[in-house]
Amino acid sequence: MTDFDFPRQRRLLTAGDYRWVFDKADFKVSDQHLLILARPAQTPDSRLGLVIAKKHIKHAADRNRIKRILRESFRTLEPPFDSPLDIVVLARKGLDELDKPVLHKLFNKQWRRLAKKMMQST
Repeated sequence: MTDFDFPRQRRLLTAGDYRWVFDKADFKVSDQHLLILARPAQTPDSRLGLVIAKKHIKHAADRNRIKRILRESFRTLEPPFDSPLDIVVLARKGLDELDKPVLHKLFNKQWRRLAKKMMQST
């Protein structure tokens, strides 16, 4: 059985970790509902950070659902990125109006776009 935990080494934990990506994001992928910023990681694993603002997603249950689905899609990336990345995902207004299958499809599409941008830059 596959291990679906989300350990600390796979997460951006500190303000410095987030600042590292925000200050000089080498890769940007955007959509009407979200923005993904990424930068080559200084660690052996890709790490994910989430910015799901109350300003854009009003209800806590919706914010938690979006974070849960985002983490799941990140964990189950097949294949993962060629080299490790530090990634920050920012939610935009309207993301909470999408249902679970549409969210999965959207996130997987954005991961593919990010991987494609990485390949084009090398």
